[in-house]
This record gives sequence, structure tokens and C-alpha cells, in this order.
Amino acid sequence: MKYRTFGQLGWQVSALGFGAMRLPTIAGDPAQIDEPEATRMIRYAIDRGVNYFDTAYPYHQGNSERFLGRALQDGYRERIRLATKMPTWMVKSADDFDRYLDEQLERLQTPCLDLYLLHGLRAERWQAVRDLGVREWAERKIAEGKFKRLGFSFHDSFEAFCQILDEYDSWAMCQIQYNYMDEQHQAGVRGLRLAAERGLAVVVMEPLRGGLLAGPPPASVQAIWDSASVRRTPADWALRWLWNQPEVTVVLSGMNTFQQVAENIASAEQAAVGALSADELALIGRVRDQYRALTPIPCTDCRYCQPCPNNVAIPRVFEFYNIAIVYNALERARQGYMRWLREEERADRCLECGECESKCPQGICIIEWLQQADRLLSPR
Repeated sequence: MKYRTFGQLGWQVSALGFGAMRLPTIAGDPAQIDEPEATRMIRYAIDRGVNYFDTAYPYHQGNSERFLGRALQDGYRERIRLATKMPTWMVKSADDFDRYLDEQLERLQTPCLDLYLLHGLRAERWQAVRDLGVREWAERKIAEGKFKRLGFSFHDSFEAFCQILDEYDSWAMCQIQYNYMDEQHQAGVRGLRLAAERGLAVVVMEPLRGGLLAGPPPASVQAIWDSASVRRTPADWALRWLWNQPEVTVVLSGMNTFQQVAENIASAEQAAVGALSADELALIGRVRDQYRALTPIPCTDCRYCQPCPNNVAIPRVFEFYNIAIVYNALERARQGYMRWLREEERADRCLECGECESKCPQGICIIEWLQQADRLLSPR
């Protein structure tokens, strides 16, 4: 296993991290983890050098932390760095900080976490917990030995990312969505480099876009992969693209089969900073361009159409529509659309006022595409 230095903390952590959000389940029920198989996967990974593990309060409907506490018995807890996350959207008062942390420590059967993250920060969530005193609270808990350092995971704009970095000078790490299709999405490559410049470790989540970049690609994309001088799986290409960058500390993978664990470990053992040639990077660039060429709605997420007078989350609606078409992932897109968009943000709330179309620099027929998205993504 290859190791990287974890920001200014100096910890040596495995290039591959194990995310406990997509563990194998029984009968497709996310609340029922297949514990014998998941334990086998986790201990196999640790025995082969994976030493960074990530979970969170809501994963597997609250059972990920409980399971991980059991799986890390028999001396395995002492061999890893363990991170979990505060459910910031559930915090209503400062008392909730202690309530959730104490519950999570009990679930994980550990007296101290290596890292405690503020989960899924957006500008408004950060402002809410900041104003409740989370920075001062964290310093007290670190002094009490409840966790070693504070970090955050992030889903918002680059501007919001900068605000969060600027308003607390003791962040140890950040966790961002980043892959070769999302260089400019959310924090993006600018956030990656800014955080690294400031001495933070950067943990990458969604390296395969939730598995979309690992599945069988469209024929035109597969043809590009097949033209390479070496044979690699699409997942291997995507992971190596990340490990090629010195600012990336850990690539977090939510592995749900033993085969995925074995393949990702093998990939991590061969990857390194600067290991990809100029030709290989250009090949990945052609794949990115081809995926974008297949995208039916040419939305760049510039957000000039926002705010919508009727609160429709136009770029997010288009994102789910494009996922359904480009990756042949209709059910996945429908689930995301219904889960992550509030009812008032969905396509059927469009009043066809046309204000968005007058502002769109891409000249997108937004009203027509929203109607198509509603027909495709809304349950009937």
C-alpha cells in the first residue's frame, strides 16, 4: 500500500480510504448490513494496509457506525485512523453537539475519534453551527480527548468553501466531491489546491461519481479506453487520475463487494503522484469530452437562471436528467431527484414565466427541458 502525509498532522495514511456508506446489504435493504461479508472486506483491507476509514451518523440508516464498532474489534481499531461526522442538519441547539458525539462514540465503541467532521456543509449549515459555537465546542472536546482534530465534508459552491476555510483556522482536513468529470463542480480543483496550500489534508469522496464512472460506459467512451496502450478498467483510470495529483491525500471509496476492495487495493498499490503520462492524461480528457458530448442538456451550472421566481432548482434538475441519459442510470437518477430535491424545487413547479431563458448564456430551452425532466424523473 502507498501512503501519503495527512496535511500538517504528519500522519501517514493509505492512499485508498474505505468509506462505510455502501457496504454489502441483505435483500437490498440499506439498514441490513451483511455483517460477515462486510467484516471480511474491512479486515482484508486493513490487513493489506488500508488505514483510513470513514463513516457517518446516518449511513445505512444509522447502522454503519454500530457495525463498524463491531468490525473493528480484535485489535483492528488500533491499526487505523477513524473518522465520522456530525449530522449538522439535525442540530437544533448547542446541546446537540454533545448528544450526537457521545452517541457516536458509543456506537463505534471507541473513547476517541481520530477525526470528527461537520457533515455535508453548505453555507447555511456552516453559519448555523458556527453561530451555535461549534468552533469553541470542538476545541473543548479536543482538549477532553474526545476526538483529535476537526474537519468537514462539503457540498456547495467554491465561494462557500472559501468562507468556511477562512472562518476557522484549525481545520485539519476537508472532504470534497472530486473526479475527472467534476473538476469545476462544487469546491472543485480550485478548492483542492487552496486547501492543500493551507496545509489541510484533502480527502476525496465520489471518485467514481457514485459508481457511474465504473459501470459499463457508452460505446463511444469504451472505444477511447480501448485505444490506450495499456488495459485498465474505467474505475482504475478514474482512481489513478486522482492519485496522480499531489494535493489529493486520500481517495475514499464506498466499496460494496470483496472484488471491489481487492481491485481498488491493487490500483492504489500501483498509483503514484505524476505516474500518468501526458498521453494518458490526454486520453482521460478525451473521455471527459465524450461524456460531455453525450450530455443532452448543455447546462454548465453557471446559475445565471437562479434564483427561479418559483424556486425550481433548474441546474440540479438538469443534472439528474443528464445522469439518467448519459450513464443509462434512470432509476439512480430518479432516486436522487426525489431524495435530494425538495418538492418545491422540482421541475413540475415551473410556471413557464420564461425569466430563466432570458438569462441563460447557453441559450437552453429551459422550459421545454424541465417538462421533459418532469416526465422522465417524476414517479407516475
